[in-house]
Amino acid sequence: MTVLEAINKRQSIRAYEDTPVEPEKLTKILEAGRMAPSANNAQAWKFIAVTDRALMPAMMDACNGQKFVGEAPAALVVCATLERTMACGQPAHTIDCSIALSFMMLEAAEQGLGTCWLGSFNAEKVKKVLGVPEDCQVVAVTPLGYARGETPLRGRRSLEEVTAMNGWQ
Repeated sequence: MTVLEAINKRQSIRAYEDTPVEPEKLTKILEAGRMAPSANNAQAWKFIAVTDRALMPAMMDACNGQKFVGEAPAALVVCATLERTMACGQPAHTIDCSIALSFMMLEAAEQGLGTCWLGSFNAEKVKKVLGVPEDCQVVAVTPLGYARGETPLRGRRSLEEVTAMNGWQ
């Protein structure tokens, strides 16, 4: 599978089979995150793989009751271990962690697994469930597992609508 094929295959999965994620697949997914770029190569992150089914109800609660989070056999949580702002004014910690999770989501697609970037979670509850230190920030969460059923591909705007060459046009 090429990178572009993985990008096209990846979609937001909100229904999961009860099949556990194989350890070797999980390792590859975490490795993809480890290899992601970060500002100044700081690698100021910690990736938490949640595979204990007993934790999933609490994760569902921390993710504002989204049932599919509780159904998933696993979840990935990306935490920033250092907060800082880049010279351009952007927060390095959220961008770095977002890039890392994006890499992991693409590797998950390569491994035949589904994910769903969550925009609805309570970071303090996630911290409590997983014992994340107070000085770290929960940046991103996704359930992880095998998709239950088919999920239709969502449309995307045309390339011409979202790009410009050599300036805003």
